[in-house]
Amino acid sequence: MTRNDPFTAASASDLAQREVPDALRATVRTELQPELDAIRSETMRDQVVEAWAVAIAHSSFSCISDLRASGMWNTDRLVRGTQADHLRGVAAIALQIARVLKAQFPELPVDEDILVAGALCHDVGKPYEYDPVKRAARKAQPSKAGWPIFRHPPYGMHICLTVGLPEEVAQIALGHSYEGEVLARSPECTIVHYADKSYWQTLRISGLMIDDFKESDAS
Repeated sequence: MTRNDPFTAASASDLAQREVPDALRATVRTELQPELDAIRSETMRDQVVEAWAVAIAHSSFSCISDLRASGMWNTDRLVRGTQADHLRGVAAIALQIARVLKAQFPELPVDEDILVAGALCHDVGKPYEYDPVKRAARKAQPSKAGWPIFRHPPYGMHICLTVGLPEEVAQIALGHSYEGEVLARSPECTIVHYADKSYWQTLRISGLMIDDFKESDAS
C-alpha cells in the first residue's frame, strides 16, 4: 500500500517525516486557547499542538474547526460549535472536576498537565476516522479493510506517542471511549471519559443538539 492509498493509515515514520506547515501549528494553537495554556509544561503544550497539526496534515481537513463538534458525519450536530469547541469544553469540564475533587481530597493522584493534554487530544484520531476522502473509499469497498478500519481512539494513541506525548496522555486518547471498557483507566482518563460523556448527554437532554442527518451527508 502507498501513502496515497485511502485505506492506508500513516505509519510512525510517515507521521514524523511529512512536513507540517507552521501556519497549521499556529491555527491549532489558536483553536485550542485558552485551555491549552492551562498546561504548565511548554513542552507538553507544543506536543499537543503538534499532535493535532499532524492529524490534520494527514487528512483532507484544513483545521480542527473543519470537523463538526462530534467529528462524526452521521451524528446529531450541536446548535453551534465545532470539534475545537468540544475539545475545549471537555478540557474545561475535566479540569473543574479534578479541582473540586482535589479540594476535598488533596491526595488525589491527578496530574493537571496530563489531564488537560489528554482532554485536548482525546479525539485527535478523528480526522483520520472521519476523513471524507477515506470515508468515501471505504464505503465503496467496505470488504477491503472493514468499516471503518479502526476507530479514532487507537489511531489517536498512535499520534500521541509519535509526537512524544507521555503514555498517560496516549492512554486517554485510547481509553476515553468504548476501548477504555477493557482497560484500567487512569484517574485522568476516568475524568476525561466522564467529562466527554456529560458534555454530550447534558447538551442532548437540554435540546441543544439537532438531529438533521441525511443519507446524502454520508457521501
